[in-house]
Amino acid sequence: MTSPPPLAMEGISKSYPGVRALAGVDLTVARGEVLALLGENGAGQSTLMKILGGAVRPDAGRIVIDGVERSIRSPQDALRAGVAVIHQEFNLVPALGAADNIVLGQEVARGPTGLGWIDRDAQRRRAREILARLGADFDADAPCRTLSVARQQLVEIAKALAAGARILVMDEPSAALTTPEVAALHAVIRELERGGTAIVYVSHRLEEIAAICHRVEVLRDGRNVGGAAVSAVDRRALIRMMVGRELVEEFPPRSATPGQVRFVVEGLFRGSAVRGVSFAARAGEIIALTGLVGSGRTEVLRLLFGADRRDAGTIRLDGRAIDPHSPRAAIAAGIGLLPEDRKLQGLVLGLSVGDNFILPSLARYSRGGIVRRAEARRACAAAIASLRIKTPGQEAPVRGLSGGNPQTVVLAKWLERRCEVLLFDEPTRGVDVGAKVEIYQLMNELAAAGKVVVMVSSDLPEVLGMADRILVMHDGRITGRIDDAAVATQESIMELAVR
Repeated sequence: MTSPPPLAMEGISKSYPGVRALAGVDLTVARGEVLALLGENGAGQSTLMKILGGAVRPDAGRIVIDGVERSIRSPQDALRAGVAVIHQEFNLVPALGAADNIVLGQEVARGPTGLGWIDRDAQRRRAREILARLGADFDADAPCRTLSVARQQLVEIAKALAAGARILVMDEPSAALTTPEVAALHAVIRELERGGTAIVYVSHRLEEIAAICHRVEVLRDGRNVGGAAVSAVDRRALIRMMVGRELVEEFPPRSATPGQVRFVVEGLFRGSAVRGVSFAARAGEIIALTGLVGSGRTEVLRLLFGADRRDAGTIRLDGRAIDPHSPRAAIAAGIGLLPEDRKLQGLVLGLSVGDNFILPSLARYSRGGIVRRAEARRACAAAIASLRIKTPGQEAPVRGLSGGNPQTVVLAKWLERRCEVLLFDEPTRGVDVGAKVEIYQLMNELAAAGKVVVMVSSDLPEVLGMADRILVMHDGRITGRIDDAAVATQESIMELAVR
């Protein structure tokens, strides 16, 4: 007799006011299987996983685990059922050590009655055993705030295993990892797979699917639209299922010819993070800064935007020296930054789309301290239409936007501020393939209009597909320059990144 699958979700439906998020979705995962759950932002995969993890209750449907129907009404119910969800934003206590986080809430008591104090020796042994199984190479007592993103992710996985999870949901697990860290994560997943763990892998990085997943299930508009073995479906077919149409070009072609040098950076220094970075950017081109995490890429953008103070270095725009010693000064000089964490660093989540849009340009829309609302609304409506921002309206809270729309609102406010230099930090992190194409098109349009576009990205296909020139960083320095991105390869970039 065939044993039941570890997980079967049947007929799951969920509606919110005015929105049907899920309409009778089915999902099954076998023991030792890695299932890719794909879809555009808003397709329903996040809601489905929140229901499985106990954060959201369904309107209809049932969840069957190991052949037994379970009522999962809270994250605690999910853990008791053997389900753990590892979110993009980790649920760790930064000041506690890795071992303490791993067994938090499951501490081993010491004493004749089982009541007493925590047996920290047993706790550390247990944590070390789990970390060793995952191939971890760091001290189990190290505070989590001192660990890299990749190591914190290992702690989260270890924490799930310590809780007895047999079904693991991984939400965009590789979004913030370098290429070597992604390879290490894949090795961990293969170890879990061999141990019989059922894994639901949510990702927008299609190149990972063939490398790590056995089967793929695609959602669109809250419904199942296709499922197949990974070996039986190609990248183009997956994209077509996800977006419901044929995307002719994943990286839209550009026809702009680079013009004169507009933006010059010379001898940029900040401690050991940025050491002697120099480059020049021309109108009509896209420059990519890439390298491993910690190489200094993001730090360069922060210095150019005045978020950090530089120790040395000169910056010129159109032949004029500028001094972006603060974000206010950078904005006044014509520089805008789309930070990697758009929602926390690029937007005021408590404000509406319209209010975020006019924030950098309040002086233009104010008189005597009073905002000319009608004029601001007209400008915002025009931006929403021209940039194709998907929002219920400009009065909608910006925190509710999904996909690439938060990025586009940040971009809209800088365009309204008439910025001449646009700095993009991981412009498509965490967005679906359809939204990526829209962001790429916007970047191309900016370059074609003569703006200066500098992009930081750890997604090497994105770097190769979008950049005219590539600057590779390592240990705070530029270790390689590729003046014609058309002749670059992922291997040649990585060789420069590890010098």
